Amino acid sequence: MMKPLDIAIAGCGVAGLSAAVLLRAQGARVVIFDQFESPRPLGSGIIMQPVGMAVLDEIGCGDALRGLGAPITRLHGRNTPGQNVVLDVRYDARGANAESGLGVHRGALFQVLYDAARAAGAEIESGRSVASANDGRLHFTGGTQSARFDLVIDALGARSSLSTPAERPLPFGALWASLDWHESFAPDALEQRYLDARKMAGVMPIGRLQGRARNQAAFFWSLKHEARDAWAAADLDAWKAEVRALWPATEPLLAQINSHDDLVFAVYSHRTLSSPLSRDVVHVGDSWHTTSPQLGQGANMALLDALALARALTWQSDLSAALDEYARLRLWHIRLYQAASWMFTPAYQSDSKAFALLRDWIMAPVSRIPPAPQILAGLVAGQIGAPLSAMRD
Repeated sequence: MMKPLDIAIAGCGVAGLSAAVLLRAQGARVVIFDQFESPRPLGSGIIMQPVGMAVLDEIGCGDALRGLGAPITRLHGRNTPGQNVVLDVRYDARGANAESGLGVHRGALFQVLYDAARAAGAEIESGRSVASANDGRLHFTGGTQSARFDLVIDALGARSSLSTPAERPLPFGALWASLDWHESFAPDALEQRYLDARKMAGVMPIGRLQGRARNQAAFFWSLKHEARDAWAAADLDAWKAEVRALWPATEPLLAQINSHDDLVFAVYSHRTLSSPLSRDVVHVGDSWHTTSPQLGQGANMALLDALALARALTWQSDLSAALDEYARLRLWHIRLYQAASWMFTPAYQSDSKAFALLRDWIMAPVSRIPPAPQILAGLVAGQIGAPLSAMRD
C-alpha cells in the first residue's frame, strides 16, 4: 500500500462522492471541486441494483438509502394496443432469496452520499467550474487553478471537460418528472407502455426524500432530440392527451404536471473510452463510459468504479500500477454492459417497426424460457460478469 495521497475529485455526483468516502477511509486527503454554489443532484429516479447497494453497504450508507427507497421486484412492460406483456424481468428468478432492486430519488442517493463524504472528512469546494487539468492541478474557468495533487479524478459525468465527449447523442432522450405517488401503479415494479419502439412511457416508485413524508413516483416519456423544441412550443394538454392515449392510468400523474418546466429532458449517449486513464487524470463513472438507461446501470457502474479505484490504490504500492489495476478490474464488466445496452436500446427506443416486432414476437417469448429469466435477472441486477468478486479484500 502506498503512502496516503492528496487527491482532487472534479465533480460532486455519485461517482465523486462515493470515491471520496472510500478514499478517505484509506487515509487520503480528498478535495471535491464542483461548479454549483450548493452541490445538488440532477434528474429524477433511478434503480439501485444489488451490485450498487453492495458498494453503498461498504461505504456505510446502504441502510439509510433502503429506508428512503422503494423495493423493485420486477420490470414489467406491455405494448399497445394489444397489451401483450413484452417485458417481464423478475429479480427472484435468481432465487427466492435474491436481492431486488431499489427505486430511489436521485436526491435521496445524493444526500446520503454527500452526508457520508462530509462525515468522512472530505473537503468540498463549490463554485469551481473545471476547464482542464495539468500536472496534478485543476484549472478553472476564470483563470484560477488548484494546488497540486498526487492524483486527479474526473467524476464530471458524460459532458466532462476532462474527457472525450460522445460524437453525438442517441436519437431518443426522455422527459422526466418526480411526482406524488398514486396507487394506480404497482408499488414494487418499474412499469412501461410502448407503441412500437417510438413511444414509451414509464412509471417507477422511488420512495421519498430525506425529511419528506410523501412517497414519489418517477415518470418518464421517450422523446426524440429533434422533437424537443416542437414539444416545448406545443400545447401541454395536447401532449398529455398523447400520453393518456398510450396509458390511461397515468392521468393522476399528468394532473400534477402544470407546465413544460415541470419536466426535465435527459440526454443519453453511447461512449466508452478505451482506457480510464487520460493524461493527468483518471476517469470514473460517466466520464469514462456512458450508455442508454435501458439496463438502469449508470449510478451502479459509478459506484463499482469508485470501489475498484479505492481497492487498486490499497493493493498497489505504486500509483501507476494501481491505476492499471483499476482499469483491469473494471474494463470487461463495462464492455459487457455497454454491448448489452447497445443491443437492447433499439427494441425500446427507435423508429424501427422491425425491432419492435422482434421484441414482441421473438425476444419476449424467448425471455420466458429457462434459463433466459435467470440470465435477464442477473443482467438487470448488474451481476453478470461477477464485478464484485475481483474486488474482495
